Amino acid sequence: MAPGLATLTGGQGSRSTGFVSGFVLKLARESAALTQENLAEELGVGVDALQGWESGRRPLSAINAGQFLTLCARLARLGAPASTGRHLLEAIEADQVLSTGVAAGARWVDSVSHPLANSVHRWAITNLITWPVAGVMPQHLAVFVRRTARRGPVPAQPCLGAEERTRFFDHLQVVVARADNRREALLRRQAVYLLGFDRRPEIADWLRSEWSRAIRRPVDPGNLTGLLEARSASVALAIAGDCAHLQDFVDRATGDRADVANLNYWAYWIGELGEPQINDDFMLDADTRSWVGVRLLRHLVKRLQPESLQLPLNISTLHSLIASRPALLSGPPEVRTTLTKILDELTSVAEMSRTSLDQIAGIRYAVRMAER
Repeated sequence: MAPGLATLTGGQGSRSTGFVSGFVLKLARESAALTQENLAEELGVGVDALQGWESGRRPLSAINAGQFLTLCARLARLGAPASTGRHLLEAIEADQVLSTGVAAGARWVDSVSHPLANSVHRWAITNLITWPVAGVMPQHLAVFVRRTARRGPVPAQPCLGAEERTRFFDHLQVVVARADNRREALLRRQAVYLLGFDRRPEIADWLRSEWSRAIRRPVDPGNLTGLLEARSASVALAIAGDCAHLQDFVDRATGDRADVANLNYWAYWIGELGEPQINDDFMLDADTRSWVGVRLLRHLVKRLQPESLQLPLNISTLHSLIASRPALLSGPPEVRTTLTKILDELTSVAEMSRTSLDQIAGIRYAVRMAER
């Protein structure tokens, strides 16, 4: 039994306080071909403590920072991916959002202490938050390849119980109803986005009214709050299965400043714009030289799928990206070949608006220019 880690037991908590990070911990353990008994011995803790972490009853957020770093380093040395620590930290942040909502239910939580108001979320954290709700495993967790058999029937993912799910979404409704549109804009828009995963019929109706309110006034690229309100409502409706409003948003949100804001947000969303952001102001930075666009190009091309709920936004963003960085298509010919093939397949099976078809035509022209 390893010395010095016996205090890594954490505190007791409800299941919703640490169950996402606990599940990621289990994935990391299994990727290292370790049983709970093996890992507990390596860490110098009891099996009951490890089981508590993996189930979420003992949240990883309760252990101190030094112990957490030791845990992550030990896992990596035992065969888990080197990125395990980062994934666990992101999962803890997702747990904070979920546990805050479940604990608060229909009560307001001040924006000073609300985790949705702390920073602009990237796709990794957002997908971890929605994992227990939507049932879709975040793609970045594919690095954890299980190398040990599971014993008996075990959950395939972290799950919120029916009551917990209701309390979480009820809390998001309170947030969007009470948060100040400007002073607490980040908190509100991130809550609106997450409401898109609430499958209750009345929520879809509410999102439509939110979209109508946001879109009633012209989408002004200089008014970042208004622009993001309309975007969040449109994307949330698309997630809920109503894609028509997203196309309308794409048609309205035009102009250089809107394009810059959209591209900066996407670059941040996928991690190409590296620095963490505590508000949305960075989106209006006209100097976009802090990110290159190679990762964003790959990300968007992969998402040019007919079944994509956000297809109009993906096409529009790819069009803006290539227009602002045509050199992205001047690399290996495989990039242009793949993009052309995907566009051909897309236009042969998907029904698209005039705007999307025009943008695809612009992308095709840029590909031909890059081949000269």
